[in-house]
Amino acid sequence: MMETKWAYLIHLLAWTLPVIAFQLVVLVRHYKERSGAVLKAVLPPAFILGLYLAVADHLAITTGIWNFGEGKHLGIYLGVVPLEEVLFFLITSVLVSLGLALFTALVSLLGEARAS
Repeated sequence: MMETKWAYLIHLLAWTLPVIAFQLVVLVRHYKERSGAVLKAVLPPAFILGLYLAVADHLAITTGIWNFGEGKHLGIYLGVVPLEEVLFFLITSVLVSLGLALFTALVSLLGEARAS
């Protein structure tokens, strides 16, 4: 286990970036010229949700519901929320949103296959 202030960020990016890259490749291959429009429809709500969750985390931290151990993150905060935690909320919201866009594409493909 990595015991450094970079641990949270490294682990977060190591497991999420390959999945996001895969999702984007599949999305662009499926939606082709419409992929830009799909991303414009999917990403803004994901970022809004991620920011909402970061605000909720801020409230939980300030009321003492939970906290983060010292030395386990970079020490950069947005309010009282560590940067890595904000990135976690933003990235996971993007993962879910892209996943839903791809699920919609899969359902569409299955519907077309059944109609054939």
